[in-house]
Amino acid sequence: MSGDLVGVWEVALSDGVHRIEFEHGTTTGKRVICIDGKEVVRRDWMFKLVGKETFNVGGTDTKATINIDAISGFAYEYTLEINGRSLKSYMENRSKITNTWLLNLDGADCRIVLEKDTMDIWCNGQKMETAGEFVDDGTETHFMIGDHDCCIKAVSSGRRREGIIHSLLVDGTEISSSPE
Repeated sequence: MSGDLVGVWEVALSDGVHRIEFEHGTTTGKRVICIDGKEVVRRDWMFKLVGKETFNVGGTDTKATINIDAISGFAYEYTLEINGRSLKSYMENRSKITNTWLLNLDGADCRIVLEKDTMDIWCNGQKMETAGEFVDDGTETHFMIGDHDCCIKAVSSGRRREGIIHSLLVDGTEISSSPE
């Protein structure tokens, strides 16, 4: 990366945590966006130094926009939006619609994400094949990681404010969820 690096953001999506880097050459008008070290946008010789760049992030093709605003003279402010929301607002909402578990299986780190609206389950960037079934107190969604039997149980909390409680069991042992 050159001396024009002006913004770095870490964005947690279902398929993993992505690092977005933005270079802005205020003398040349150059704009470069890299995701996880790979260049995805390059514009040289932009006459307009302010504006926005929109691109997709991750295996879920999530829409991201970097806004470039002049604050004063030759100072610029760079903000990242995900799906049309500020990064902070996006991450706060994301914690309501997903559950994330970080664990170590057979010596490897696993990041398991449940998308509550679709009941899709992701493990380390891969969407998992799942089988769902109704049980007495709710539902169970079964999937395998290697030769480990995994299950996400969805049980009503009995309280409307809390809604449904999701828990992950790996080989019958409950794993506590992780804030991202």
